[in-house]
Amino acid sequence: MSQSVFITGGSRGIGKELVLRFSKAGFNVCFTYNAHLPDAELSASGAFPIKADLSSAPGCHKACDEALEKFGAFDVLVNNAGISSQKLFTDISDIEWQEMLNTNLSAPFYITRDLLKPMISRKYGRIINISSMWGVCGASCEVHYSAAKAGLIGMTKALASELAPSGITVNAVAPGVIDTDMYKALGHETMEYVINDIPVGRIGTVYDIARAVIFLASPDASYITGQVLGVNGGMVI
Repeated sequence: MSQSVFITGGSRGIGKELVLRFSKAGFNVCFTYNAHLPDAELSASGAFPIKADLSSAPGCHKACDEALEKFGAFDVLVNNAGISSQKLFTDISDIEWQEMLNTNLSAPFYITRDLLKPMISRKYGRIINISSMWGVCGASCEVHYSAAKAGLIGMTKALASELAPSGITVNAVAPGVIDTDMYKALGHETMEYVINDIPVGRIGTVYDIARAVIFLASPDASYITGQVLGVNGGMVI
């Protein structure tokens, strides 16, 4: 029997790669999108899209209700949706702070809580949260982003301890510099400077992240929980 996975933020970047890789691995895939419509490749994957604004609790609840109505329960949850921003600490407005926390920390909380009961009933589940290396060590001019991603790591560790007796593992993947639209916007010169700081000498790919997530979702990772898997080319050790 095929397993089912729910992926937030699945229309581009890491999320899109996750949708495609899980689909190819034989999973029934459900994913959320907001501003960016699913493209032809995603449509051809057979995955089920849900339009949702995850920056608010009602938006999260609505997405989960629709997903559960369609699939009944999920074996795997990947909290991937997120936003980023670079600003001096003193320039971060109250609204920007709250938006960052809403999308990067509160949304994973609401969605995990909404989808958790069927996992507990079935005594099985894999929850993977996409954090960031900046959630591990912090980044200058990204205090709000770093704080939210660090909070997600704290949630991962605490929930892993709570859910282990129920047969559910909870882990986080902390990407480094990955070749997505977020980093392409920095420009070629900045990117070259960044590459010089990565020990393996290259920027990561969305496939690098997807492989890590699929491993944590697999039976091979059944004895791994509460961990943060850094996929960063050695940039943060």
